[in-house]
Amino acid sequence: MQAIFRTLVINPGSTSTKIGVFDNEGCIFEKTIRHAVEEIQGFQSISEQKSFRKVVILEQLDYEGINISKLDAVCARGGLIRPIAGGTYEVNKAMLADLEMGYNGHHASNLGGIIANEIASALHISAYIVDPVVVDELADIARYSGIPEIPRKSIFHALNQKAVARRVAKQLDGTYEGMNFIVTHMGGGITIGAHHHGRVIDVNNGLHGEGPFSPERAGTVPVGDLVSMCFSGQYYLEEVMRKIVGNGGLMGYLQTSDATEVEKRIACGDTYAKQIYEAMAYQVAKEIAAMSSVLHGNVDAIVLTGGLAYGKSFTNMIIDRVDWIADTVVYPGEDELQALNEGVLRVLRGEEKPKVYPGQA
Repeated sequence: MQAIFRTLVINPGSTSTKIGVFDNEGCIFEKTIRHAVEEIQGFQSISEQKSFRKVVILEQLDYEGINISKLDAVCARGGLIRPIAGGTYEVNKAMLADLEMGYNGHHASNLGGIIANEIASALHISAYIVDPVVVDELADIARYSGIPEIPRKSIFHALNQKAVARRVAKQLDGTYEGMNFIVTHMGGGITIGAHHHGRVIDVNNGLHGEGPFSPERAGTVPVGDLVSMCFSGQYYLEEVMRKIVGNGGLMGYLQTSDATEVEKRIACGDTYAKQIYEAMAYQVAKEIAAMSSVLHGNVDAIVLTGGLAYGKSFTNMIIDRVDWIADTVVYPGEDELQALNEGVLRVLRGEEKPKVYPGQA
């Protein structure tokens, strides 16, 4: 009889905290705890929110009748720590130090490992993180940008990309570590990764430019013209950055980042919206084709995932351009809680050993 492992999963966002309790793969409780903007703004820094969020989590679990003494592990979304290979990491002193100082930046996700560790320590069990956005498995050749002072960085939707790649591998009666995939996560940002035998050896930087434009981000743009804009005297640094992240892509062209709204406009005969939407699909397909060359054309499947994958017309436009490479599998949306739980289960079942986070405590 298979052992049952109970896991608490924590995913902090800017104004909410998602939590879930799992018995093996089955979710027995899930809740998105909304935090009032006034409450969040009352803290001087993200790190000061730790105790507040921890108390809210524990109170919610108690209210729902969840006995935390029965937990076998606590897992959280990884924060902006130092670049590491993908996998499940046990929270240690070095990781806690980097989360607390904001080694790679300050974000609510940094609280995840800290809160998970405090809850787990009180129960004398282990705390983990799985595949944070800073997962870096780039091949050495993929790090060159053309400007020596600016190496390419690996910042992408690692958690969801790796989770769906594992599911597709299982669906194809193979293993993630034995197959090649091109995985495209399409949300507010779009990242397209070349997964070679369990490692993402190339991927576009989905935060600060590269790859296709997305609902909120500009992607790769003509560099010379961007430099001219920066030195024109018409924009502050923050304004240019907002054009790249936040007000780029669909937001820049159509003043909305809502793909459903764009599709409604197209249905009502908006030809400009149709052209922009098709251009985004075109750029996604072009990047997928580029990643096929990274894998020497040896691609077991192309995977489309994230919120935009719910749009059948959008995914069809992409598939129409890339179906010569490999079959395409569509996994709409993303389930970060489930993905985190799956990473911990592999460790609890002895299928993987937990990785050790590097650095000095």
